[in-house]
Amino acid sequence: MEYKVLVVEDSRPFRRLLEAEIRKAGYIPCIADSIEQAEKILNQETDFLCAILDYCLPDGQDGEIIDVCLSLNIKVIVLTAMMDARTRERVLAKTVIDYIPKDSPSCVSSIAPLLNRLEKNHQHHVLVVDDSLTARRYVRSLLERQYLNVLEAQNGQEALAMVRRDKRISLVITDYTMPEMDGVSVVKALRKLKTDGQLAIIGLSGEEDSSLTARFLKAGANDFLAKPFNQEEFYCRLHSTLNALDTERRLFNMANTDYLTQVWNRRYFFEHPHTRSHKGPRNLALIDIDHFKKINDQFGHHIGDITLIELAKMMKRYFPEGMVARFGGEEFCILYGNDELGFVRRLEAMREELEKTVWSPYDKTFSITISIGMVHADAHIDELVQRADWCLYQAKAGGRNQLIQDSQTDLVS
Repeated sequence: MEYKVLVVEDSRPFRRLLEAEIRKAGYIPCIADSIEQAEKILNQETDFLCAILDYCLPDGQDGEIIDVCLSLNIKVIVLTAMMDARTRERVLAKTVIDYIPKDSPSCVSSIAPLLNRLEKNHQHHVLVVDDSLTARRYVRSLLERQYLNVLEAQNGQEALAMVRRDKRISLVITDYTMPEMDGVSVVKALRKLKTDGQLAIIGLSGEEDSSLTARFLKAGANDFLAKPFNQEEFYCRLHSTLNALDTERRLFNMANTDYLTQVWNRRYFFEHPHTRSHKGPRNLALIDIDHFKKINDQFGHHIGDITLIELAKMMKRYFPEGMVARFGGEEFCILYGNDELGFVRRLEAMREELEKTVWSPYDKTFSITISIGMVHADAHIDELVQRADWCLYQAKAGGRNQLIQDSQTDLVS
């Protein structure tokens, strides 16, 4: 999705710098040089990621354009060359996202990271934990200005239950002073559930205790902020924490997913705790594209890559709760739960859908089939793979485009 950004700036050189920076960052700038011109644009559309506004315009010397945009529920970033204490307070009182001093042309470079942060914030769900309704609502208002999805909990036990239940929660902001369970205890309990790459935590406290910063950080929090806090500092620390979380997640995905198909890679599959340990029987299937070399030879490797990508998407669609991995080349693996009959039915349905599907990338028309080796057993992962591999070999030797299921007696590892 391409987001639009409204820019209202009367300086032509600065306007050009902003336009170039916004386009470079991948957004569509809509340019105006006055309130009058901006209102003409806003009469036509208001669907903007945000508005970047000069505080002082020819037809509005005192930030009037800010109120125009806020009245239409458009998020606002303010540019100003006159950031004295009075102006700064007036700007921040208007519930803007941030302000950027126009002290040099280089200040424009801070625009792209801020726009990227706002866009990525749509993906994050933040849980605010505080026994004070007023405090929760204040933090919620700050977060929602940044496009973050906000949930609330009034105590530590409720927060832990919500994190267990809602896998989307990526950030917890918790107060220290709460009944039954203080904020440090909440952090310790959360860290038993989620790693740094899965969940970020920011601690808050109004207590005059100099040890709290260290206690929160040692318990596993990513940052700590004393109350009452400055809005600017809150946003700086919030952005820093979310940037670090996004970076860690990106590095994790780069290390553990297959670059082409975006399913798990072989190393991650074999190192995952759920793969190495088990309680009772489970299903495993090895899947191989029949005559894949012919596709590469006849149509080119780019068509072969598209085939692998689409097959991976189909496997994730049929087995959203399973672990899908690319073992190498055209071979994939699916580790699934204990429902043997349901697993076989889904595998057969997927195989039949593939057989009937006509592929037409780049005007190249062809069909593919797959061979499947499948095992259901209470066994170590290495044994499951070995037995499924033998079934896959039989499926290919027996004519391909079929599922062969292991018929051995289960061996407990």
